[in-house]
Amino acid sequence: METFLRGRVISPAKRDALLLESPVEEPAARPKEPSARLVSIDALRGFDMLWINGGDAFLVALLALFNPTVADALAVQFGHVAWNGFHFEDLIFPLFLFIAGLSIPFSITKRLERGDDRKDIYKHILKRAVLLFLLGQAYNNINLLFTLDFADWRIMGVLQRIGICYFIASLIAMKVPPKGQAAAMIAILLGYWAVMMLVPVPGVGAGVLTPEGNLASYIDRQILPGAYCCFPLGDNEGLLSTVPAVATALLGALAGHWLRTSRSQKTQVRGLLGAGGTCLGVALLWNLTFPINKILWTSSYMLFAGGWSLLLLAFFFWVIDVRGHQKWAFFFIVIGMNSIFIYLFGSLVDFGFIGNFWTNAFEPLIVVTLAITVRWLVLYFMYLKKWFFKV
Repeated sequence: METFLRGRVISPAKRDALLLESPVEEPAARPKEPSARLVSIDALRGFDMLWINGGDAFLVALLALFNPTVADALAVQFGHVAWNGFHFEDLIFPLFLFIAGLSIPFSITKRLERGDDRKDIYKHILKRAVLLFLLGQAYNNINLLFTLDFADWRIMGVLQRIGICYFIASLIAMKVPPKGQAAAMIAILLGYWAVMMLVPVPGVGAGVLTPEGNLASYIDRQILPGAYCCFPLGDNEGLLSTVPAVATALLGALAGHWLRTSRSQKTQVRGLLGAGGTCLGVALLWNLTFPINKILWTSSYMLFAGGWSLLLLAFFFWVIDVRGHQKWAFFFIVIGMNSIFIYLFGSLVDFGFIGNFWTNAFEPLIVVTLAITVRWLVLYFMYLKKWFFKV
């Protein structure tokens, strides 16, 4: 990978083009330039990644020492809903995808505005999407890479969906202005709703949204070979359900366009809060006929997760970039600048052996604390060396 762990200083101009995953050198409040990079985006990305790298287990283990009942209730939120509904865990992936879309105006749109060659931009988009897809294949099938047995090979996945959604959302951003991107997002949500409710599944009928009878899972069973995740009747990041996920990336892009305008920062915060509240309200109403469902990535789910993503962005932007309180966020910034690396590293390295050294009530808390500390120190070392895993 061309930009994997490159030990050199990256110029500010290059940092903007690298999807806002570079370090922040100056702790000053947000510059007046509407296109200036925002520290809050790195911090929000790091906040999101923390929860799948031990943050959830740490919080549960800590609370278990004082109130096991509360800890058990919180642990439920750190697990995915089986079918319809929403837990905190169901926000992590769409928030990351939202942030991936958020970077588009700061990279692709900015390059268009300064007159960069469109062919070069298209090449960059395609290269990034392909690398993400291939990384996803390696991540899913690490134990099968050197075999010829494809029976358990999983085609789709988290990184694959990010690559596909980034690719499509970026192409839309290349072709149409923000209003057109908003129209595309709405059309995707309405179109997906219509297809899921009106197109009949053979032997089942139309509009059946059960695990067995929904159209998205049926298409996966007909087309996708190999293994699925995370239920046996279709893939958690399946083919048809990837379409509304593109809308999540577009919502992030629209938020990025909003933050690049010359409007006052207070107006921008109010706009994010208003948009977030609106998305949540529409999602809850839509939930009455098209249930909030992560596996199907229903339109109501996209808006519900998108609403919370907008509210979190508003909070991080207001506290970090507007008010200038950045020191508290440094822990998250270090994680956010190497998010793809920690996603791969955190899942491939098992820190469970640490528990062999303790046999007391504090063992779970000690194990997860040390695991988070080791991971963060690795990222901090990379931060100091200016090594950034880019695709």
